[in-house]
Amino acid sequence: MPERLIRAGRVQADDFTTFDPPEGADLATVPLPAGPLIVPFALWAVRRDALLARDAPVGVRLEPTDDPAGLAQDLSRLAVVAIRFPKFTDGRGYSTAWLLRRRLGFAGEVRAVGDVKRDQLFYLARSGFDAFLLADGQDARAALASLSDFSAAYQAAADARPPRFRTAALLTGPAIIHG
Repeated sequence: MPERLIRAGRVQADDFTTFDPPEGADLATVPLPAGPLIVPFALWAVRRDALLARDAPVGVRLEPTDDPAGLAQDLSRLAVVAIRFPKFTDGRGYSTAWLLRRRLGFAGEVRAVGDVKRDQLFYLARSGFDAFLLADGQDARAALASLSDFSAAYQAAADARPPRFRTAALLTGPAIIHG
C-alpha cells in the first residue's frame, strides 16, 4: 500500500494503528492492539485510564459531532488528535482544529483523516493541521506541492503565517485615511 501520510512536509510511513472496534463490540472490554494507537473518541471516553496507562503513544480520533473540549484535561498526554472528514464537503473539522490549537492550546499533532484530498491541504494547514492522511487514490508526493499553493494569506488563522494586511502595513507604513 502506498504511503499516504504527510507530516512535517514529507511523505512518511504511519507509525500509528487506527483502531475501530467491531460493530456492536463492548467498548469496555474490546481487546486493543499493541503499539501506537489512535482510537475513536467514544472508545476513549470509556477506556481513558487504560489507554493512558499503555506503554505506547495514544491518540484520539474526533468525528464532526465530537466536542474537542472533552479532551481538554488530557491534551498534554496525547500524541495525536485525528479529525475525521467523512466527506470532502464537510468543513466542521477545520473549526475543530482551530479550537484545539487556539482555544485549547494543543501543541501535539493534529491530523486530518477521512476524505482528505490535495485541494484541502493549504487550508487545513492554515486551520491548525500539521499532518494529513490522504484518501485512497490520492498521490501524497504530488499533494506535497499544495502546501505552498499560495504565497500570501488574506486572513488570520491558526498557523503562524501573518495575514496579508499585516505584512502590507509593515511594508508601506500605517494607512492614512482622509475623510
